[in-house]
Amino acid sequence: MDQLEAISTFVAVADEGGFSAASRRLRVPLATISRRVSDLEGELGAQLLTRTTRKVVLTEIGAQYLSTCRRVLEDLAEAKRLAAGEYRAPRGELVVSAPTGLGNIHLMPILTEFLAAYPDIDIDLRLSDHIVSLVDEHIDVALRIGHLEDSGLIAAKIGAVRHVVCASPDYLGEFGEPTQLNEMADHVCVTFTAFGTSREWIFRNKDRIVRLPVKSRLAATTAEAAVHAAISGIGITRLLCYQVAQAIGEGRLRLVLRQNEPDPLPVSFIYPSGRLVAQKLKAFLEFVIPRLKARLVFDH
Repeated sequence: MDQLEAISTFVAVADEGGFSAASRRLRVPLATISRRVSDLEGELGAQLLTRTTRKVVLTEIGAQYLSTCRRVLEDLAEAKRLAAGEYRAPRGELVVSAPTGLGNIHLMPILTEFLAAYPDIDIDLRLSDHIVSLVDEHIDVALRIGHLEDSGLIAAKIGAVRHVVCASPDYLGEFGEPTQLNEMADHVCVTFTAFGTSREWIFRNKDRIVRLPVKSRLAATTAEAAVHAAISGIGITRLLCYQVAQAIGEGRLRLVLRQNEPDPLPVSFIYPSGRLVAQKLKAFLEFVIPRLKARLVFDH
């Protein structure tokens, strides 16, 4: 039995929640997947997985063993990068995760400059508004919005963004501009659902946090759709400042309730802690951070 191969197979089965999914991910026959895991269990003398008709579930010892296997595979990957010279010179592939809007609007132009400056580094950019695990998805560095949990990751703060409320001049001319939170009950809203609920918005009233129910006339899963709807006069919308900066600057949307904006949200790069930092990641952080800081300055 190739123990490393068996360990990798076991981790894939655990990650995918089943043998068939692991077979597709690894592009290995299902019978081979099952045999590798069975051989590993036989070698260990312990059951790692409980098999059912629909899925597999880790046993208690299986969960503990999985954690150890992840560390082993990560150490091997780090050793491979070390042997390939990634710790001596900035080269290799860098997997970068970022929120869709922030990545498209502000990070992507910087990455274009970075790739021109570092021809030996390739970027795998993964844009998503869902939080992903750096370890499970093998991500080198992630751009995150919001307060971070103490997870053992290293965080480099870039700046801050804030939630803003705005509407089109035509809408405000027809229905009036809310100047106090209780006036929002008279308005319909366009809600962006990727970062929260379509039923309530968070505001600050002096020193108190207020969760205000809103009447959602249109709920959108992309900021672009919410901006378009608000410009069209459907209702008031609440988005992050960078998502509406262009429309505000062009006068197609107007900010309201500025005094009730909640505290800004920090923007940070996070990456796994380790004994060594790959030169490709060090070069990325040194190049991107000052440029992104300069872009995350909003006058509106």
